[in-house]
Amino acid sequence: MKKLKERIIKDGVILPGDILKVDSFLNHQLDPELLMEIALHFKEKFKHIDANKIVTIEASGIAPAVMLGYVMKLPVVFIKKKVPSTMQNMLVRDVRSFTKQRIYTVSISADYLTQDDRVIFIDDFLAYGNAARGVIDLCAQSGSTIEAMGFIIEKGFQGGGDELRHEGYEVVSLAIVDRIEDSKVIFRETDD
Repeated sequence: MKKLKERIIKDGVILPGDILKVDSFLNHQLDPELLMEIALHFKEKFKHIDANKIVTIEASGIAPAVMLGYVMKLPVVFIKKKVPSTMQNMLVRDVRSFTKQRIYTVSISADYLTQDDRVIFIDDFLAYGNAARGVIDLCAQSGSTIEAMGFIIEKGFQGGGDELRHEGYEVVSLAIVDRIEDSKVIFRETDD
């Protein structure tokens, strides 16, 4: 997605450890117009998918997931990064955050993720695939099916997306960072 790549180059910041910071437009301060374009792009990519629910993990995946839910007219449920005392009938899984370098116990109510659900998982970043693995496990626990996964930015050099694709998951990433070189983002060539 050309506009997204241009925005990453213009406003993205490279931190030590090859961390790409895009909080000025994607995961702290939000650009609603860009998010709508992202949602419409995902909608087009997933038009062949027979999904009935969008799933994400809080917090950065919520905004793009809600936008996609709006344009696809599907409900959105987000996996919580804490186990709420008020949640009953919950599914849980530990997930390691690459960015935060910590483990979260994530949870979702089995009332909102059931064997009848055909899911599109949406998130802002894909690095090693830890969040995706957590979602795969929670969907397995619930009996739901992952129809596709969509990521705004994939850090291709960390291998998570390639592993998921190799395992047969449909993975759509709007911008794949092939490498970071001299504090510059080099994108993987794609058809998009």
